Amino acid sequence: MTIHLRNNRYSPPTRRNRSNTNPAPISAQPFLHDQFDIFEWKPYFQSCVRYFLDHAQYSGAIQALAAYINIQLPFQRAQHTTTAQLLRPGPLPVPGGPGRLSPAAAAANPFGPPPLAAAAHPHHPYQQQQQQQQQQQQQQHTSLQPYLRRLVATGFDFPAVLHGFFGDDWERGVGPLHARERRNYLFAAKSGSWLEVKRAYDDMPSGSGGAGGGGGGGCETVPFLRPLRDASEEEIVGAETGWSEWLAMQDW
Repeated sequence: MTIHLRNNRYSPPTRRNRSNTNPAPISAQPFLHDQFDIFEWKPYFQSCVRYFLDHAQYSGAIQALAAYINIQLPFQRAQHTTTAQLLRPGPLPVPGGPGRLSPAAAAANPFGPPPLAAAAHPHHPYQQQQQQQQQQQQQQHTSLQPYLRRLVATGFDFPAVLHGFFGDDWERGVGPLHARERRNYLFAAKSGSWLEVKRAYDDMPSGSGGAGGGGGGGCETVPFLRPLRDASEEEIVGAETGWSEWLAMQDW
C-alpha cells in the first residue's frame, strides 16, 4: 500500500523568519539520555500541535491513513460528542421559566438556549460558539503521543507521513518523541509475546483529545502490527544499552 502525502515528497523544513542562522536539528539521542533542552524544544512541539489541529486533521490523505490504522482524529471525536449532546432525549432546561432567561444565564449565553434544529445548523451562532470552544479545548488537551504510537506500531512512521501529520517543524518538535516511541516499541517486543504487544498497543491513553480516551470500548484497537521500520544499527545498539540498564534496575 502506498500513501501519497504532499506528492509523496519530503523536503527539509525551511525557516526564514526564525533567525538569521539555521540551527542544527535537535538530536534524538540526547533526548534519550536526558541531555535535552526542553525550553528550546517546546516552541517547535507547540508548532506541531497547531499544525496537526489546524491543518493536518482536515487533510484527505491524513483522514484516509487515520481510518486505515483505526485511530480517530480530534475533530471526529468532537463531532461525535456534539452530536450525542444534541440528540440527547428530553427538553432543554430554560432558566427563569419558559421562554425566559435569568440575567446571569443571559450574560453567560447571549444566544439563549437554541432550538434543537437551529443548534444543529453549522452556521447558527450557538454552533459557531461551540466550535470555538472545542478548538480551544483541543489545543489545551490534545496529545500527539497516541498518533506517534500508532504510526510506529503500524510501520507508517515515514518522514513524509510525519511531515504530513505535524508540519515543517516535526523533526525538532516530535522527532525526539518519535525516537522514544520507536525504542519503546522495541522494548515492548522484547518484553512479551505478539498478543501481549498487541494488547498494549490496543489500549489508548486517556486524555488524548480524540485519540482514544479509553478507546470507546475497543473501537480503536490497532488493526495490525509491523516490525520496527528501518531500524538503524545506532538505534539497535542504543536500545540494547537501554534494555541492559532496565534489567539492572530490575535486579537491584
